[in-house]
Amino acid sequence: MFETITRQQVIELVETLPLETLPELAQFAEFLLYKTHPRNSFATMLEEQALLEIIQRPIAPASQQRLDALREKNETRQISEAERTELFALVEQIENADAERAEALLDLARLRRQSVSQVIHEFPPNHWLKTD
Repeated sequence: MFETITRQQVIELVETLPLETLPELAQFAEFLLYKTHPRNSFATMLEEQALLEIIQRPIAPASQQRLDALREKNETRQISEAERTELFALVEQIENADAERAEALLDLARLRRQSVSQVIHEFPPNHWLKTD
């Protein structure tokens, strides 16, 4: 026979789990959600996947290298006007991508019904800059 377990007991159990198990728990919870609400869950999974693609989109290695080179030239005051214009354009492009990532993080938090800090903890900003 089955033991009755309350929602609060499940919450308390989840709170005792090590952080590294949370992704597996989230997958299992999504599976259970899908079993109980297949249409909503599938749409949610697609929306989450689209948001994750935005959040995890790295800066192109060539863009990062060029940005670094232009920043160095700018710091040493050996930059031409054309290079300064290119630097500003690259910075603007990266800032726009960061803004898009931030918006996707907010949307993901809403979708998962989590706090923004929980989502940022899973996908910290330094993760955005990885190019390898």
